[in-house]
Amino acid sequence: MNVKSSEIVWDIRPCEDNPRNSEGDFITLKDGRILFVYCRFDGNAHDNAPCDIAGVISEDGGKTFGEPFIVARASEHGVNNIMSVSVMRLGNGDLGLFYLVKHNTVGSSSFVLRRSSDEGKTFSDPVQCLPDRFVGYYVVNNSRVLITEDGRIIVPAAYHRFGMDDKGFMTSDYYGMGCFFESCDDGRSFKEMCKPLTIGVQSQTGLQEPGIVELPNGTLYAYFRTDKMYQYESFSVNGGKSWSAPTPSRFTSPDSPMKIAKNPYSGKYYAVWNPIPKYNGRITDKKDQWVNAGRTPLYIAESENGIDFGEPYAVETDPKRGFCYPAIFFTAADEMLISYCSGGEEDGMCLARTTVRKIKIDL
Repeated sequence: MNVKSSEIVWDIRPCEDNPRNSEGDFITLKDGRILFVYCRFDGNAHDNAPCDIAGVISEDGGKTFGEPFIVARASEHGVNNIMSVSVMRLGNGDLGLFYLVKHNTVGSSSFVLRRSSDEGKTFSDPVQCLPDRFVGYYVVNNSRVLITEDGRIIVPAAYHRFGMDDKGFMTSDYYGMGCFFESCDDGRSFKEMCKPLTIGVQSQTGLQEPGIVELPNGTLYAYFRTDKMYQYESFSVNGGKSWSAPTPSRFTSPDSPMKIAKNPYSGKYYAVWNPIPKYNGRITDKKDQWVNAGRTPLYIAESENGIDFGEPYAVETDPKRGFCYPAIFFTAADEMLISYCSGGEEDGMCLARTTVRKIKIDL
């Protein structure tokens, strides 16, 4: 992959009343401006801390970004935390805002879609994307929702069972199972596509934080973070009704999410991930492991077909920081914006800080 230039265009660090900024996504507004939405935490940086969805606007194609503002508040749902946001243009032209709603009772969550016909000034009531057939905790990462070539909306989720621990406290299982939900009516209703997928080997994580992309022949390709030193992958050739058994992919990885996206201008695919796992024998500092969880370096690679990827380019290499939860947004055939968590020791953890980088490539 030949990169002409790579520069940071926006970077938001934590502060006392805003200890974490993480997991975002992009969309072009109808007037040409770019909206970046992300998770803004208050109180502390824990995943369950109070969190709203914030946004920033670029009026110059992603060269600079303005001041942050609140897009959606957790209080609108009667909870403390909404996070893991995806944003996209729906079939009828509405702006679609998807995010996870964490219920105040431990062990359960929901994922919702809210529509805006005025480019984010106001939003509709939420539509549930994950019908609660099974009570439990669902995880859907940022920048994960897919609209297929035939107009279906697909939400990839990890299902974690809910129950009581050995001390009688409500909890959710760390082990994840891959699930897929779809809408065939432009997001007005959703249904489960197939039975949950599980990993075929001993694993503490199972299949977590899935992503999905559509390949040129219509095959759906899903990928999952695991604790097996690889991203696991699965394929569906019938639109998601059934999937191949998840197996290790070509992407070595720690327990960290990957992102694959298709450039609509060129038709090429790009993968962003952490290629070096926390393998046995790797010399690491315990403090670094707490800060970055092995999520360094961060690489990007290019593919013509979404399967065969070329030599990767190192986006970030600092061993003292962690880089994760990427989103990719294409502004042209040869230009993209990438957002990712990028914190280091000075930020307290890798999830506390978010960076947006502009990359220009040589076609």
